[in-house]
Amino acid sequence: MIARYTRPELGRIWSDGNKYQCWLTVEVAASQALAQFGLVPQSAADAIRDKGAFTVDRINEIEAEVRHDVIAFTTTVAEHINSPEDSRWLHYGLTSTDVVDTAQSLQIKEASAIIRAGIVALSETLKKRALEFKHTPIIGRTHGIHAEPSTFGLKLLLWYSEMQRNLTRFDAAAEDLRVGKLSGAVGTFGHLKPEHEEAICNQLGLKPVAIATQVVQRDRHAAYISTLAVLASTLDKIATEIRHLQRTEVREAEEFFSEKQKGSSAMPHKRNPITSEQISGLARVIRSNAQTAFENVALWHERDISHSSAERVVFPDSTILADYLLAKTENLIAKLLVYPTRMLKNLESTGGLIFSGQLLLDLAESGMSREDAYRLVQGHAMNSWKNDLIFRDEIAKVPDITARLSPEKLARAFDYNRQLANVDAIFTRVLGE
Repeated sequence: MIARYTRPELGRIWSDGNKYQCWLTVEVAASQALAQFGLVPQSAADAIRDKGAFTVDRINEIEAEVRHDVIAFTTTVAEHINSPEDSRWLHYGLTSTDVVDTAQSLQIKEASAIIRAGIVALSETLKKRALEFKHTPIIGRTHGIHAEPSTFGLKLLLWYSEMQRNLTRFDAAAEDLRVGKLSGAVGTFGHLKPEHEEAICNQLGLKPVAIATQVVQRDRHAAYISTLAVLASTLDKIATEIRHLQRTEVREAEEFFSEKQKGSSAMPHKRNPITSEQISGLARVIRSNAQTAFENVALWHERDISHSSAERVVFPDSTILADYLLAKTENLIAKLLVYPTRMLKNLESTGGLIFSGQLLLDLAESGMSREDAYRLVQGHAMNSWKNDLIFRDEIAKVPDITARLSPEKLARAFDYNRQLANVDAIFTRVLGE
């Protein structure tokens, strides 16, 4: 991922230096575990642990000749051990993918801890602001058209609830990839035994996969990246809503705009939702990466490397972008400018048309058939809309309505607090408080 969208810690995790360090961590764990079983001399295992090292430049230099990154790595490490007697036990009983797949799990484990923290931070900010605007009236829209009253707190609470589901999904996907595999070239433990793999994985804080070929099966990886894609889609959903709320004609909420910030090179008045648009745009990249992860599931026989090159792109890019977008969205929500007065003004802008459903129910309750009530209310609603009339006032002039509903009942039909009476109950459902 380009530096513009890479935060330092995720960038470090996917650097070549950290990748090779994870490879070395696997090699050291393997030699130490095998030494405990008497397969590798303890002195050699200790030499690998104490002297094993590398430089990325040297690995690249050797790889340019041998065209094999793991061989380039083990050759470099052996040079640092500087003892043929000890270095011959490096990589003992392993195949390249034993190291690469297991080490990748270590990188994903590191990345997942940071992404998880980002999910939690955004969730807490959403919860805080949902409580802040719990009873702030806003018009609910369906198809982009005014529907019935809601609250801005409910909008934020909805996003919080979705983020909690994202956290559950992410924890499951991350745990599913907290695995190691050291069962050899076709997964049969031709040179080591299952108990050796268990001991090595235990040292690394990983679980051994129950069965593998030469690789950890890529359904796990597809589930992980698709989970990131769902997460990114939630962030896109939040950003898209804010973009709509910031439109000039709506202006119910807007991104924070600093004193020195500029919105347009040509129009000094512009305050554009650039962060929300960036979130929506980059979410598309993660979703597209999920398709690549799906394609990586089907490999030839016990292994090919068609997945390998693609994963060098989609795993760093997807995790780096997830981290970046979570931080961006958390900051967006934390600093979001909210305009309750404008929300109420927009809610009331149709002269009471949004209460047509409540009026329909009240008339039906009074004894009028639902069909007649619908026809009557819709007719006056359409007339008010076309002629820019105040629907509330027009209804008060209709004998068929006033004969059934007293002035007090009519006023109650147009009271948005009546329709928002269950907001507290919804918050309790979600927050359990």
